[in-house]
Amino acid sequence: MGRIFVLELEGRSYRCKFCKTHLALFSDCVSRAFHCRRGKAYLFNNAVNITMGALEERVMLSGVHTVADIFCCFCGQIVGWKYETAHDVAQKYKEGKFVLERGRIIEDVDFSTEFDIDSEDA
Repeated sequence: MGRIFVLELEGRSYRCKFCKTHLALFSDCVSRAFHCRRGKAYLFNNAVNITMGALEERVMLSGVHTVADIFCCFCGQIVGWKYETAHDVAQKYKEGKFVLERGRIIEDVDFSTEFDIDSEDA
């Protein structure tokens, strides 16, 4: 087995709840109105530091989709799924997008922004 290379994202992002590995940028979030078996989920245009499982047909609330579970590449925990194919024309916008389960991710706020504080105004 090879070495794991992990991408570090800059800015506001979401991380794996279990190992804190970066998974997606806040700006790539398309929708916060998704649901999964375990609760709420978010839809993203892109995700990093993941591995994909096998493709399978899955019946969801919005119809039948071909999806693959996605796992954190560092700790191996399942964090969501990727939509490969939507069988309903109205659901085609989901193809190629990633769903991260809210209970398996944490939001990481970027505090690296520098602030100029003028001591004369204090």
